[in-house]
Amino acid sequence: MQTEPKIEILPEKKLIGKRLLMSLGDNKTAALWQSFMPGRREIKNNLTNEMISLQVYFEPLAPGDPEQKFEKWAAIEVADFDFIPDGMESFVLRGGLYAVFQYKGSSAETKIFQYIFGTWLPNSGYLLDDRPHFEILGEKYKNNDPDSEEEIWVPVKLK
Repeated sequence: MQTEPKIEILPEKKLIGKRLLMSLGDNKTAALWQSFMPGRREIKNNLTNEMISLQVYFEPLAPGDPEQKFEKWAAIEVADFDFIPDGMESFVLRGGLYAVFQYKGSSAETKIFQYIFGTWLPNSGYLLDDRPHFEILGEKYKNNDPDSEEEIWVPVKLK
């Protein structure tokens, strides 16, 4: 299991992608990514090949609440918003302090989130901040594969 995260200050990022409203109980993540992936190559000004899975909560996160609504984005970081492909939108990810967890395992597994919100956060010197949560899906990411690797970025502020 993951031990300590890195604490990083994230600079503001510009993203282009697609979004869907959902909850854990009505999870539409697969449909979102199936809609996004065919058009991702139309994004011309991307800064990396990494994809970003981002969650925007409308009220403070209630970990494990299957009914809590949030907006999920499938996106790529870009240099600017000069060209936004049809059917996609822009999003400015505000910078700030994040706890960054290196995770290896299936994206279908939820134990890492139980650890982050149930063990690490209550015992850390941090509180959850009201900013988007996201995962960076790089070249070692393989959907639902136990050997998959990703970074989990959790917004925090000092207690």
